[in-house]
Amino acid sequence: MTLEIEQFMCRSDNFGILAHDTETGETALIDAPEEQPILAAVERTGWTPTMIMTTHHHQDHVAANLALKKRFGLTIVGPAAEADRIPGIDRTVKEEDTVRVGQQAARVIETPGHTAGHVSYHFPDAGIAFTADTLFALGCGRLFEGTPADMLRSLKKIAVLPLETVIYCGHEYTQANARFALSVDPTNSALKERAKVVDTLRQEGKPTLPTTLKQEMATNPFLRWHDPVIRRNLGMEDASDEAVFAEIRKRKDVA
Repeated sequence: MTLEIEQFMCRSDNFGILAHDTETGETALIDAPEEQPILAAVERTGWTPTMIMTTHHHQDHVAANLALKKRFGLTIVGPAAEADRIPGIDRTVKEEDTVRVGQQAARVIETPGHTAGHVSYHFPDAGIAFTADTLFALGCGRLFEGTPADMLRSLKKIAVLPLETVIYCGHEYTQANARFALSVDPTNSALKERAKVVDTLRQEGKPTLPTTLKQEMATNPFLRWHDPVIRRNLGMEDASDEAVFAEIRKRKDVA
């Protein structure tokens, strides 16, 4: 059994995702940023979506919900904490609930911080996680509705997934994130090498995603609050994890 992924661009920098169970043919969308690119992906793949797995309520993730529901009669799943802000929602989910796409089961992980009710979806058998605007490649989401403590708890939940987990995120922000990451972790050789690869991919018009948790743990400063080199660079050797994370996030907000 395989979960096949079609990743494509929507809007200016959103990623659209079709997740297709090869055993049953059932297909889910991860969020619905924009109708026309989604319809093009459906036509290209021949995969008709039966569900939208919504991560959070922001307009650039739910804009096409109602149009796609009307067209395909699909079911819209989303976080219970944001149900009143997700157009067309049919089913609410919370921590440790299961969402099935054919034979593939996703575990719901509550990952607030970017929004108050953001969720991520982890398919353990497929080794894939959809983290939307909680964890980005080399970054994390802005704290629009949550606190640094909220986001840190959420990232710690993601950080304990198997290192080989393939991570799909909500936006193509990696190049800017890499520049910032180097400002707080400039001697990290893995990060420097990765930044070069990212620059090449973007010059060629190619996406920088998916990533892996192993790669993020080695290079993403928002998962490296414990690293003594970063702490020394920040002048926060003895600070709490939350204080270090909050300082990194604060610096990124004004970068």
